[in-house]
Amino acid sequence: MCLRVHMTCHMTRSVNTAARERADRISVKHHHHELTARHGEPDITPTHRLSLSQADDGSRMLGFCCGPVRFCPVLVLMLAVCGGNVVIQRDAQFDMTYYDTVTSDNQTIYSYNHTVSRNKTEGVRVSVELLSESAQSPVLFVVRQKQAVLSFQVPLILRGLYQRKYPYTQVGRTLCQPPTKALAETQFFFVDVSTLSSAGIHYQLRVSRVDSFTLQTDKKFSFNATPSQPQFFKYVFPDGVDTVIVKVNSQKNFPCSVMSIQDIQCPVYDLDNNVAFIGMYQTMTTTAAITVQRKDFPSNSFYVVVVVKTEDEACGGPLRFYPLLPDELLDAGNRSKTLDVIVSPAINSEVYVMGMLFCLGIFLSFYLLTFLVACVESKRMNRKREGFLNADASPAETASLLGKASVSPYEYGSFADNGSTLSSEAVTDSLASTDGNYGCMDRSLESVARSRQESLSSVEEDDYDTLVDIDSDKNIVRTKKFLCVSDLSRKDKRILSKKYQIYFWNIVTIAVFYALPVIQLVITYQTVVNVTGNQDICYYNFLCAHPLGALSSFNNILSNLGYVLLGLLFLLIILQRDILHKRALERNDSTALECGIPKHFGLYYAMGTALMMEGLLSACYHVCPNYTNFQFDTSFMYMIAGLCMLKLYQKRHPDINASAYSAYACLAAVIFFSVLGVVFGKGNTVFWIVFSVIHILATMLLSTQLYYMGRWRLSESHTHTHTHTHLTYSAVEADAVCVSDSGILRRMLYVIYTDCIQQCSGPMYIDRMVLLVMGNLVNWSLAAYGLIKRPNDFASYLLAIAICNLLLYFTFYIIMKLRSGERIQCLALVCVLFTAVVWGFALFFFLQGLSTWQKTPAESREHNRECILLSFFDDHDIWHFLSSIAMFGSFLVLLTMDDDLDTVQRDKIYVF
Repeated sequence: MCLRVHMTCHMTRSVNTAARERADRISVKHHHHELTARHGEPDITPTHRLSLSQADDGSRMLGFCCGPVRFCPVLVLMLAVCGGNVVIQRDAQFDMTYYDTVTSDNQTIYSYNHTVSRNKTEGVRVSVELLSESAQSPVLFVVRQKQAVLSFQVPLILRGLYQRKYPYTQVGRTLCQPPTKALAETQFFFVDVSTLSSAGIHYQLRVSRVDSFTLQTDKKFSFNATPSQPQFFKYVFPDGVDTVIVKVNSQKNFPCSVMSIQDIQCPVYDLDNNVAFIGMYQTMTTTAAITVQRKDFPSNSFYVVVVVKTEDEACGGPLRFYPLLPDELLDAGNRSKTLDVIVSPAINSEVYVMGMLFCLGIFLSFYLLTFLVACVESKRMNRKREGFLNADASPAETASLLGKASVSPYEYGSFADNGSTLSSEAVTDSLASTDGNYGCMDRSLESVARSRQESLSSVEEDDYDTLVDIDSDKNIVRTKKFLCVSDLSRKDKRILSKKYQIYFWNIVTIAVFYALPVIQLVITYQTVVNVTGNQDICYYNFLCAHPLGALSSFNNILSNLGYVLLGLLFLLIILQRDILHKRALERNDSTALECGIPKHFGLYYAMGTALMMEGLLSACYHVCPNYTNFQFDTSFMYMIAGLCMLKLYQKRHPDINASAYSAYACLAAVIFFSVLGVVFGKGNTVFWIVFSVIHILATMLLSTQLYYMGRWRLSESHTHTHTHTHLTYSAVEADAVCVSDSGILRRMLYVIYTDCIQQCSGPMYIDRMVLLVMGNLVNWSLAAYGLIKRPNDFASYLLAIAICNLLLYFTFYIIMKLRSGERIQCLALVCVLFTAVVWGFALFFFLQGLSTWQKTPAESREHNRECILLSFFDDHDIWHFLSSIAMFGSFLVLLTMDDDLDTVQRDKIYVF
């Protein structure tokens, strides 16, 4: 008979929904009396109760599935014989608390009705609390609506990491309210309460209307939430507003929570284990902000969902519990959090246009200013040239009066002839006994007469290094106590030009191969963010992140335009100078041939290209900034710092500057360590020890190379005997040049003995020694700081090392320039002062720290700030503006700082 009941119930499920809902609203008591009168049966249940059979254990609510009683009058008798499960249905009221008991033998159904309007959405919230302390089985609550079903159990079990389980006896859920097409409609919903526990379980139920369920623009609303009592609200785009920013704030960092933006559809995913299923979401401690665009929501409305997580690990908090047993339930404690939500209109299209025009206007003004300066400079040079041509003596006559002969455009100054080989008057006095022929170069006429337009398909430096001096000759020249630029500019200009052009072509090649995969990667990152909605992937300043198209933060990308435009402008300036210098060489201008710092533009071209690539890669990094691609933003910063130091050194040491291959190999090693530091350096003592040792050894090795001008070696070699006894070397220099001992350690001990014990001689090159001692102290201090503090941001630490060394060398250069009696021209002085001021402001904005990938995304958002410029740019954007201008100014300083030497003979320009 019970089997027949089960079959009848399945047949009855086909009754149409409308008829079943009308029957559910009929009083159970009326049906009971009707059955008694019809069949003459005595009352088998109390008033308002109906006996139904439980067909099997898997269908505890089967008694109600038959639908209205009046459709199965015979079935009631059969269910009574089978023994029964009692179903109680009652009409319930909003904002009333119901206390009741449920067991496996009875089931309670609460019936509610409310009016749904097309123009107004009314929020409904179901709150349940389990009053029994130790329930054998959970209580199941099923909320049946017209177009949705919501079910949950109490106690609610939420899982954390490592399958930790947290029970919650208080549960609150807001019902999803799908829009209706009717102007006004009365809808019914039912709350079914059931359990499989044989013992009675006490509970309380309350259904209430939600105040301020629909959020108002620019109006703050406060609420409380827990992991088992999430909250969500509805927002409708007002007319004329296409983009809004949703901000959620809290005074407490923990418990960790999640804000989600979801479309108007049921079900709403508002639990910790499913909130990431759809929509956009981000974790938060005190601040969260998501920019929402109308085009992404066809219904012109969306839900703002706030969920408190069961654990704080995702927000950088500690894990307080660890399960001793796999099924052990843990007490989560008080995880209630008070939050505020406010929805504000974002910027409109006019602000976008103003921001772009402002960005272009700033940097294009530098083009105009450069054009005006170039015009003024051109007029000044024309007047100077006219005055020089009108002078009584021609340049050739002037040169002959100075004892200078006409030289080839491919040779430099004092070594073009066999005469003047001394660098200064002081050196002339100290080296009066020299025979004067150690600096001579016997060049074949064929080598000198080669055309400058000759095809040079291979630009290997060794192919063109035709300097015929033997090693002893180089040792004599480069180890003199007083050096002049003419001593270190003896190589053919064509050779050096090709050597330094390699810097430019190599960096172009590096840029192409480096940039293409970077662009592909960040496009993939942005696509993942847009598809998954996970905004924890990228570390934006969410309070000032303005989307455009598929880009989430267009303003941070636009602000990098300055690097590209100013880098291009610098390349144009270098091109103009390069053309003028080549024209001067073609007309055998003696000033271009014999005076000033030798003009080599290859490193300048490389610097301009590096600045442009810095802008491109910084823009790529800001497409989706995070710790995995931070090296994109810093790689060319290392290159810029390295190229600037090389250019400073090249000015006074054109013959012995590093080759492009060795320079870029060293920079590649720096970038390699940067990646290792980002991935493995956080808190890794072994890594920091290894890096610090390498840092110190590299500093000492470079110091030795610079001090001896490359004329030293540690390996055994044949003895080189100098016949020029008039040169006075200290034991260090002599041993560095004449390597005749039988071991590194033995030679080092010998040097220490002779220099420090036997004669205690001072350093031969005092200026160089001062620079290198200061450099070593700075680098050793930085290495010690890194080893002790072990900063999390290794890439910035490495960049700080490069910048400190660059500033130290630049300061030394300026001091030595002034100490040598040289002066800084007005244009260069203006560039120095302007650049220093701009760098100061740029660093101020850089240190504001609007986000940091060293922390969790939620902790990073604590540093977010509102826009401060045109409601479009934030502090970091201003850093981009100012730093690009400062870098451009720094390049101009390097370019113009030695313009005062353009008319000075190279054998009167000191090397330092």
